[in-house]
Amino acid sequence: MQKILIANRGEIALRIIKTCQEMGIETIAIYSEADKEMPFVKAATKAVCVGAPPVNKSYLQTEKILEVARSENVDAIHPGYGFLSENAAFAKQAMKDGIIFIGPKPETIELMGDKIASRQTMEKVGVPVVPGSGNGLKTIEEACNLAEEIGYPVMLKASGGGGGIGMVLCENEQALVKSYEQTRSRAKAYFGSDEVFIEKYIADSRHIEVQVFGDQTGNIVHLFERDCSIQRRHQKVVEESPSPFLSEEVRQKIFETAIKAARAVGYINAGTIEFIVDENENFYFLEMNTRLQVEHPVTEMITGLDLVKWQIMVAEGRTLPLQQTDIVSSGNAVEFRLYAEDPVRFLPSPGKISILEWNKTNAVRIDSGYEEGCTVTPFYDPMIAKCIFHGETRQDALSAANTFFTNVKIEGIKTNAPLFLNILANDDFQIGLYTTNFLTKLLK
Repeated sequence: MQKILIANRGEIALRIIKTCQEMGIETIAIYSEADKEMPFVKAATKAVCVGAPPVNKSYLQTEKILEVARSENVDAIHPGYGFLSENAAFAKQAMKDGIIFIGPKPETIELMGDKIASRQTMEKVGVPVVPGSGNGLKTIEEACNLAEEIGYPVMLKASGGGGGIGMVLCENEQALVKSYEQTRSRAKAYFGSDEVFIEKYIADSRHIEVQVFGDQTGNIVHLFERDCSIQRRHQKVVEESPSPFLSEEVRQKIFETAIKAARAVGYINAGTIEFIVDENENFYFLEMNTRLQVEHPVTEMITGLDLVKWQIMVAEGRTLPLQQTDIVSSGNAVEFRLYAEDPVRFLPSPGKISILEWNKTNAVRIDSGYEEGCTVTPFYDPMIAKCIFHGETRQDALSAANTFFTNVKIEGIKTNAPLFLNILANDDFQIGLYTTNFLTKLLK
């Protein structure tokens, strides 16, 4: 490839640009009027404005973006994550235009984007799924009968949902009845379909995901797991690898199952198989993310590999550069998502960053889309950086994180750095004894 359009913004756009520069590939950035002074715009070979600040007038303008791609004669489009990364129609149109979509086949995106269809696909090949409805629910009576059968609490979910949107925990029938139509309406508004289903809610669980990679010749490998159990409102806050919870026996079983799941859909490029794991280490398929994940640097830190480079190579038709036995995990890595956020009310804190002093060390990698003087606007996700720490042991990585967040200096906006210090000071977190309910309990 000689030229790639990056259909994204911020830190992930910069991340992709960095690898492209190392590979000698030109980059075309797209940006909204609100982002014209952002670092990723300056870093690209060329940047083109695609509209006003709201995402539906810029970063989600598929035809405008494809028009730029065609006029710039790019070889490929890298969608990053979020925005258009799991938009099968966008991927199909790019391919019709003779432009490579750096990701899986559109058919795979479509299949795995439907939570019910993905459950059915996994069940067919023997991948364990959370007990729940095999099809979309037609009536509230059907929902109540099934919930009674599998036992409360249950999770009511939108079939097309993701990122924590369209998920409601129902402790009893009254809550399910109250939430049913609301969830359907929200699903229709966000995802274009009001189809919903229910799953058994597994309390005190761990959220474990496996990074998988496939090429166009059928090779599929895993690149170990990430523990993403530290969440707030179903949004990941802290991710680490290896998981301090899994036994080695179960870890290997999860890897084998992830490969089986990826093979079931003929997976190509970077993807993630997500599992929910109960207190007895029983694990169940949750969903598949058909894109690069926000937390992919955790995997890069423990493997020393460049996943974006792998993505580009696979999209070019090349085979995976390593076989499974050649991929090695070294040390421990933990990522904290630093947000422009009020640490007490947990609301976005937009504004101009007047001071930004990272206190960099060899133990930390900072992926940020901002620099001193930049403005965090209310139009986009308020994450200002991913701070990833690596150490020979888990304690080494956590110690480096504690030192970093104690000394980081950011002024002009509020951040959630105090939350990280609170997490790091917790005895249970220090010994790896946490579940998806950890933050709920910590913040009581």
